[in-house]
Amino acid sequence: MLQKINKKIIFLVLVIILIIFFIIIFIKNDYKNFDTGNNNIKSIEEIEEYILNLSSYEAKVSVTVESNKNTNKYELLQTYQVPNISKQVVLEPSNIQGLEITYDGSNLSINNTKLNLSSVYENYNYLASNCFCLESFISDYIENNGKIYEENEKIILETKTSNGNKYIYNKKLYVNKKDGKPIELIIEDINEKKLVYILYNEIEINNLKNVDILAFKRIETQAELY
Repeated sequence: MLQKINKKIIFLVLVIILIIFFIIIFIKNDYKNFDTGNNNIKSIEEIEEYILNLSSYEAKVSVTVESNKNTNKYELLQTYQVPNISKQVVLEPSNIQGLEITYDGSNLSINNTKLNLSSVYENYNYLASNCFCLESFISDYIENNGKIYEENEKIILETKTSNGNKYIYNKKLYVNKKDGKPIELIIEDINEKKLVYILYNEIEINNLKNVDILAFKRIETQAELY
């Protein structure tokens, strides 16, 4: 009889130990998940520092350019490395697909073996302007002491352009406050009419494999790099 009671006590103790063990594991995992989630949420100051001090990025973007006559749409692949090396490759529209616009820090080159310059001249005026590029926004933001604020669960960095162009006058960069990645860039004219809309479909920041070949320094406070 005593032996049976001892077995029951041992069994209950083991059950209690197992319950406590699983409770501890559950609490640890729950805390870990909670802590990780909070770490993804960045402050306004952290986001501003993250954007202004990027060393490289690669992005697939959709660009819509509004004019008095028509609307032009592009799909672009953009890459950038400090201090001022950049490239844009046209993915769409098909008539200028593969067009590459590269700035090596000194020279601007336009390459496409399928096209000659005259056949893309109309599009060149838009695409060769670095107003489409994130580094241009950052340069303007630094030079003009841009402002940052939160609106509708998004962080917005806003700045004027530095060249006095009334058609490319004001810029707003919308950023995901959880991971600090750009969502969209809006460029307005002097009358606050939206001229350019850039949607960041995909973007990787500070992740280019050959970024270490360039000396790191903060983006120059120069509105037009080319």
